[in-house]
Amino acid sequence: MKRMIALVVALLAFIGIAYAVTSHNDAKPAAKKAAVPTVGILQMMSHPALDQIHKGILQGLKDEGYTVGKDVKIDFQNAENDQSNMKTMSERFINEKANVVVGIATPAAQALANATKKTPIILGAITDPKGAKLVKSNTKPGGNITGVSDQAPIDAQLKLIRQLMPKAKVLGVIATSSDDSAQTQAKMVDEKAAKYGFTVKDFGISSTNDLNQVAGEMASQVDAVFVPTDNTIASAMQTLVAATNAKKIPVFPTVDTMVKDGGLATIGLNQFHLGVSTGKMVAAALKGKKPATTPIHFETTGDLVVNLKVAKKLGITIPDSVVTKAEKNGEVIK
Repeated sequence: MKRMIALVVALLAFIGIAYAVTSHNDAKPAAKKAAVPTVGILQMMSHPALDQIHKGILQGLKDEGYTVGKDVKIDFQNAENDQSNMKTMSERFINEKANVVVGIATPAAQALANATKKTPIILGAITDPKGAKLVKSNTKPGGNITGVSDQAPIDAQLKLIRQLMPKAKVLGVIATSSDDSAQTQAKMVDEKAAKYGFTVKDFGISSTNDLNQVAGEMASQVDAVFVPTDNTIASAMQTLVAATNAKKIPVFPTVDTMVKDGGLATIGLNQFHLGVSTGKMVAAALKGKKPATTPIHFETTGDLVVNLKVAKKLGITIPDSVVTKAEKNGEVIK
């Protein structure tokens, strides 16, 4: 009897094992969870304009269905205006196999371009991609790079300066000598200024350390100052306006955030909106769109931004028509 019970127990155990094996073999393998793509963002330095572009990139990704932490991983690196940092951070993105990388400001984009010829690179507001040797053509980039330009509407800027400064004769243009984008815009002003009745005097700095002295010299020689999209000057805008305000000389930057930091007025591109456009191009690259055949995106209109606090300080009257226009299509800082 004991032997019979043992045989039954053994038989049941064998049947159970066989069923388990059969069930395991018949079960469909679980679907693998798709890997979350990584986007590396390299920002040249901290200042409001570039920070707004960064925020806009995240919004643009979200608009296209990529929520950070859920559908996409962001590896954000700020080089704090250090060239060696930009090189190291760029190489890190490539070594860690980021799916797409973004360069905010020309030096950051150039560092990324030096690090890879394969990984898609999206330019986050680069004034002159072709002039900076980042693409073969703005309409047909031809490599692994495309993106968004922050080329300011120079004619509209000069027209605004003339409208607010009808008696001005000499226009000072100040730019960082090593900033390709800023130099491109400065040359455009040199070429167009005579059309609006200005004689141009150009001034250059190599770093923020030069700005106080150069700005002081410039303020004593000009009637108004134009500042192109220049990251170095933007990061030290307070230094510039302290020197120019002392001589009652207004500053006209190309960037809305620089008006908030003491400029008088601009018809400039909204940095957050530029970031949104950049983020949407990143999303397109994640979905497989090739940079080589994706034209550089240029914004066609700018926002009118006026700073009434600065106007009052300098004794300049902003026409009601300009204020009304800024209220409708831009911003009035009071």
